[in-house]
Amino acid sequence: MATVDILRWLHIVAMVYWLGGEWGVFQTAYKVTDPKLPHDERMRHMDTAFRIDILARTGIISLLPLGLHMGYIYGIQPLGGGWLVGMWVLYALLFAVTYGAYFTRGKPISPVLYKIEDWSRYLLIPTLILTGLFSLMGYGPFDASEGLRWYSAKVMVFGMLLIIGVILRFVMHEWPELFKILAGGPNIEAEAKLAKSIRLARTVAYIYWVGILTVAFFGAVKPF
Repeated sequence: MATVDILRWLHIVAMVYWLGGEWGVFQTAYKVTDPKLPHDERMRHMDTAFRIDILARTGIISLLPLGLHMGYIYGIQPLGGGWLVGMWVLYALLFAVTYGAYFTRGKPISPVLYKIEDWSRYLLIPTLILTGLFSLMGYGPFDASEGLRWYSAKVMVFGMLLIIGVILRFVMHEWPELFKILAGGPNIEAEAKLAKSIRLARTVAYIYWVGILTVAFFGAVKPF
């Protein structure tokens, strides 16, 4: 039980980083996109947003291996042994890519690492959604019998939330390029793009928070 208790604790911490980090980025974005503020101050707020965002991204990428490992211990997902080792190795690689992209911001290697990180989402999203859905329909691989359906539902909703996460990542990817333009002086077109992207981000962010709370509810309450 000690192993699953530690994994559960880490899972809770990762969820807190995810939810809290997204809220921090959301609030900081108001300052980043405020055209009334001086350029240097907006840049400082953008740097703060990226510093907060790395915690949210750490939480996101950590939730999946922690959840799958606990699922094996609970007997809900059947893949253990070497598969679990491989899963943690892939997690370590993705962790390195995520932090590599963060620490090399502004350097030529950073966009490459960000693309690798983005592609990991493109592969995970359909895999998680379809795996959760098929399991709920009784085709596996997860045990979705009475009292255990919450696990498959949680995996499916998590995959859906990654779609919103990708949208929000696109918004933040735009910021550095737009602020390079704004560094040369006021630019109506760049400000308009900032305003449009942040309106989209704020709209989907509310759905994001509800979804994160839903995932947390499934894991904590196990309602079905």
